[in-house]
Amino acid sequence: MGVNQPLAADATLGSVGFRPLYRQVKDILVDRIARGTWRGGEAIPSEFEIAAELATSQGTVRKALDEMAAENLVVRRQGRGTFVARHDDARIMFQFFKLVPDAGAAAFPESRVLSIGIGPAGEEAGRQLGLSPDSQVVKLVRERSLGGRTAILEDVTLPADPFGPLCDGPVPNNLYELYATRFGVTIARARERLKAVPAAPAAARSLGVAVGAPLLLVDRIAARIDGRPAEWRVSLCRTDDLHYLSDLK
Repeated sequence: MGVNQPLAADATLGSVGFRPLYRQVKDILVDRIARGTWRGGEAIPSEFEIAAELATSQGTVRKALDEMAAENLVVRRQGRGTFVARHDDARIMFQFFKLVPDAGAAAFPESRVLSIGIGPAGEEAGRQLGLSPDSQVVKLVRERSLGGRTAILEDVTLPADPFGPLCDGPVPNNLYELYATRFGVTIARARERLKAVPAAPAAARSLGVAVGAPLLLVDRIAARIDGRPAEWRVSLCRTDDLHYLSDLK
């Protein structure tokens, strides 16, 4: 879709529930991104075009876009316009990847796929992704390395609709960018649960640690821009010379 794509033929603004107009504009724009009208890296219409389409002021549209930019949903580029945010490595490093060496600079990990296939979700994955247990899901297992050494063992589960084609070709290192550019699914936020666990034999072999060594388990549900679960990821991370860094603001 180009920048001149109409916003929505039935897009209307009102005062239902006394919701601020800029929030209503934001909801419409978020819905369009969620439905793939504009994909990661693509420009959206100008403030003037959106305001004309929705019969509101440019100031209202600007406030909606500013809030979306603060949430990393769009990127404002001076003199060029507003673009749907892409999950490039630099953004992923800042927003979603939190494992950092005790000594040395942060780096984005390399990945090696161990297995990938499609099968039934089962009870737990179905619950996490809001699917029925017999729904088809993509199951991906991969190792991730930092500084040439395996640091993370990862299980990723995704709904087969739309992610089934992942099984047909090479799986890139940066999954979130792929979701946005190939499938039109932008990951906007994630909820993580952290827990210390002992290394089971299989994980110990992959990570090169002793059985029973302390690992950090990171259980993440990543959500689309409209809040629906898109990915369930469980990561087992070495802790001998790595730590989880969360920059609270």
